[in-house]
Amino acid sequence: MQDPRFKAKPNQDLGFGQQPTQNNQRMMNKDGSSNLKRKGLPFFKPHEAYNSLIYMSWYRFWVIILTVYFLINTLFASIYLCLGKQALAGSKAKNNFEQFFDGFFFSAQTISTVGYGHLSPSGMAASGVAAFESLLGLLAFAMATGLLYGRFSRPNSKITYSHNMLVSPYKNTEALMLRLANYRSNQLLDVEAELYLAYNLVIENNKTRQFLKLNLERDKVAILATSWTIVHPITDDSPILDLTLQQLKDSDAEFLVIIKSFDDAFAQVVHSRTSYKASEIVYGAKFISMTSTHENGLIEFDVSKIGEFYLI
Repeated sequence: MQDPRFKAKPNQDLGFGQQPTQNNQRMMNKDGSSNLKRKGLPFFKPHEAYNSLIYMSWYRFWVIILTVYFLINTLFASIYLCLGKQALAGSKAKNNFEQFFDGFFFSAQTISTVGYGHLSPSGMAASGVAAFESLLGLLAFAMATGLLYGRFSRPNSKITYSHNMLVSPYKNTEALMLRLANYRSNQLLDVEAELYLAYNLVIENNKTRQFLKLNLERDKVAILATSWTIVHPITDDSPILDLTLQQLKDSDAEFLVIIKSFDDAFAQVVHSRTSYKASEIVYGAKFISMTSTHENGLIEFDVSKIGEFYLI
């Protein structure tokens, strides 16, 4: 069924289903991740651990690594403390506090297989604990090394987008525009773009989510060397012709941007996604130029201006 507010029939299913959104909820976050919460999963999810550690931010990753490292050494230091002062030969601790830290730093040396030699396990119990800890250290550092390699080698794009979409003059009409650029210095080749409109539609008193693919002035560029302004001309065949900002908000409209390109650094195809809500559309504005000519003839490209615009 066609919504009379839009000039085309829904023609796409992006995999989000037809569940309508509410309260200006996003279907896709600004970083391209799907805005959903999974339920019905077991509390312990070992299959998700690797995925989470690979995709989380570097800050969270290092916080987790250092926290686990500290907790493991604290655990073994407590074990050595319980075994008594005689468990660590060479210890000069005068009280439990000093003995604990002797055990903590001995644990750090053992788990990393450094072994400075100042302290050594004494007795069967302490030697057994140290042997188990050294094995645990080999496994833990091998795992951490694999995670670091996986994070560095994972092919991903660093495409930055303008914060707003603009409705700007375009030839003899207007156009919906957004701008993107490659945040890295590597080359992105054969860059393809798709722009979709998602909105709520009432069919037989039931609200559903519908999708429209918007035609672009250009949907592919050979090389993303500077920036690319993606343009949807609002012509007679545009689904959003004559739509006001309020009508877009009433239908809980969301514009989904999907980018695919070939990264010559990874020699693989990489993807990037983002979305814009109706509240992020600015009417009657133009993007500020990001390029200028340097005195030596080179083109200067200021990525920090990706989202800057001026009203007309």
